[in-house]
Amino acid sequence: MLKIAIIEDEQIHTELLSGYLRTWSSGHRQPVSIQEFSSAESFLFIWEETNDFDILFVDIQMKEMNGIEMVRKVRERDDKIAIVFTTGITDYMETGYEVEALHYLLKPISAQKVGQCMDKLVTRRHKEEYILVHGKEETIRIPIEKITYVEARGHGCFIETYGRAGDCTQTEITENISELGERLKNHGFLRCHRSYICRIGSIHQIGRTEITFDSGSVIPVSRRMYAEVNRAFIEYFRNC
Repeated sequence: MLKIAIIEDEQIHTELLSGYLRTWSSGHRQPVSIQEFSSAESFLFIWEETNDFDILFVDIQMKEMNGIEMVRKVRERDDKIAIVFTTGITDYMETGYEVEALHYLLKPISAQKVGQCMDKLVTRRHKEEYILVHGKEETIRIPIEKITYVEARGHGCFIETYGRAGDCTQTEITENISELGERLKNHGFLRCHRSYICRIGSIHQIGRTEITFDSGSVIPVSRRMYAEVNRAFIEYFRNC
């Protein structure tokens, strides 16, 4: 059973979201337990005692403590729980990356978007994907979702990963960039330069000559490949 908390200070939105979740549950034969909280403070009071939820649907704009502040407190103790923000504006999306929000649902919330969000969560719970690569003396398993980009250097590559604590790590591997591009192409990666492959879901913004990632790292994008990468970036976040 999936244990879900809805933290929302407007009852009409709580009832709407709860109804969509129950409809999804029935259609997918996936039992859910839903608890509703009208404030961040009331949720934290229960959660700090039980820590017993799989997914949180959190309204960002609440009275007193807002949703972002609340989730930061949750992330101090739990880096596995799935976070979905609900909001009427997109201004907070960059902050959401800090706490690894699974999804944003823009109000007015639709049954289709809630269903897509739950499908994504279930898929993620069932299968976290990794890529096996080789260092100079060892085999390394790297979570695909943590990769920001791959850079060709010499005969091998460096893979940058971005951790939950905001730390970037570069791992030197022996595979060449063409081989990695082939292995990663069905996982949301694109060649953006002759020396770089980028993960579309890790991009923060794209300029005409460079790409900036959520990690703060910046890499070049070639003039020839810009249009394709930009199109993929727009399409990815349109479907989130």
